[in-house]
Amino acid sequence: MADKERKALIAMSGGVDSSVAAFLMKEKGYSPIGVTMMLHEYDEVAAASPYSCCTPDDIEDARVVSSNLGIPFHAVNFMEGFNEKIIDKFIRTYLDGETPNPCIDCNKYMKFGKLFEMAEEEGCEKVVTGHYARVGSTFDESGKEIYFLKRGVDRTKDQTYVLYFLTQKQLRLLEFPDGDYEKTEIREIADKIGLAVASKHDSQDICFVPDGDYAGYIEKNGVAQMKEKMGDPLPEREGLFVDMEGHILGQHKGYFHYTIGQRKGLGISAATPLYVVNIIPETNQVILGKNEDLFTRNVKARNFSLIEWEDEEAVDLKEDIRRRVTAKVRYRAVDTPGEIVIHPDRTAEVTFDEPVRAVTPGQSLVIYDGEFCLGGGIIVRG
Repeated sequence: MADKERKALIAMSGGVDSSVAAFLMKEKGYSPIGVTMMLHEYDEVAAASPYSCCTPDDIEDARVVSSNLGIPFHAVNFMEGFNEKIIDKFIRTYLDGETPNPCIDCNKYMKFGKLFEMAEEEGCEKVVTGHYARVGSTFDESGKEIYFLKRGVDRTKDQTYVLYFLTQKQLRLLEFPDGDYEKTEIREIADKIGLAVASKHDSQDICFVPDGDYAGYIEKNGVAQMKEKMGDPLPEREGLFVDMEGHILGQHKGYFHYTIGQRKGLGISAATPLYVVNIIPETNQVILGKNEDLFTRNVKARNFSLIEWEDEEAVDLKEDIRRRVTAKVRYRAVDTPGEIVIHPDRTAEVTFDEPVRAVTPGQSLVIYDGEFCLGGGIIVRG
């Protein structure tokens, strides 16, 4: 009797990482199915950026790679869900005086939301992406298998920060084959098997704002949300730059043009460098201060989740959870040790041993125990 076919759904971006991930799963004996998610309208702005993702060229690259590997390929339209879950939230977050991370939201709601649904429909036992992370498991005292999320071998590419929301239910099905390799090794594999994407650059821009002009995008596409937030008719966008003591320093062009820690583009002359240290949408003020004003030891977060949880939505905490951890307040931040307290309402507070710089509301606070990612949440506005 022939062995049962083991299917794996591969999220194909058209880049080298997901392409090699598909190849590695095929080498492991799986029958990969390549899927590219069509998430947004492609326009002339995206065409101007060589570092955007999800473009027609990327879709075609994924299709060609799938053909080269001899695996089926689907391009699936998920634009409707993307607009609601990612773009609208991106705009609302900026209008709330925070700085969003839409790539994390895309991972959570699209890649590990929609793709799981599709995997079930296709009868796949694995969902695979090209992220640099690792999934493993161990057994507890009762014999139950417990899954964990571990940093990728290539620490310079480690992407556990953008995967902190994963749960036991999801990790059972997930696999990140690239996590066991250095990035250079991934490119070498792609070159060895003759994939045209072997030397393709990595995508860096937010896919729907490839020119990097976030405020311009909000001005153009967020009129409805702006009217809801600021009133209709819209008031003047311009507001005041104010120092830490409340003195007026000048006029800004709209608070959502700025983010915590920003120094460039303020248009303010001062004897010492000034940085954005707070944003107050209610008064349309941007607070400026010195570099030392950006440091704090205490960080709060909301919507906190732990990877040890079976299902994030079903969690019912009865008491505080306290742990010694290291934590990151942004993707490229250095791990800093401290103590976290997670409350039953899923808010959390970390007290760091040493001050951390430019803590930015809307970004993620992600906690670790050595090589293991434990979970995270969204930093709140102080």
